[in-house]
Amino acid sequence: ATPKGLVVPVIRNVETMMYADIEKALSALGKKARDGQLAIEDMDGGTFTVSNGGVFGSMFGTPIINLPQSAILGMHSIIERPIALNGNVVIRPMMYIALTYDHRLIDGREAVTFLKRVKSSVEEPATLLLGSRKMKSLCT
Repeated sequence: ATPKGLVVPVIRNVETMMYADIEKALSALGKKARDGQLAIEDMDGGTFTVSNGGVFGSMFGTPIINLPQSAILGMHSIIERPIALNGNVVIRPMMYIALTYDHRLIDGREAVTFLKRVKSSVEEPATLLLGSRKMKSLCT
């Protein structure tokens, strides 16, 4: 989001990038957005959106697809929640994620498999920080 509202710039060829490269591209586009320097070309041609409502304190929500894209992943705040673990109620950090996708393009099985891979990657942050996995590994 910018002071003037939400914008959705496109990071191209993400499947070939390391996580650190994606973060650098995201940072550069964020600066460009805050400075009011985004062009139409910066927001055209996307196929998939990652929405991080968690930065605004969102606990859960259903993201809406930004047409003509095929899907959107909504990631929300990490909040301590009670869970059952080995028959006991314990407090653990939890983050809800939601995937909205066009069923004409994406089968439910593939969508759930993708969500499970995202979950595994979030649970292993060292993998993300060390840049040892390309984004493509989440998608294949």
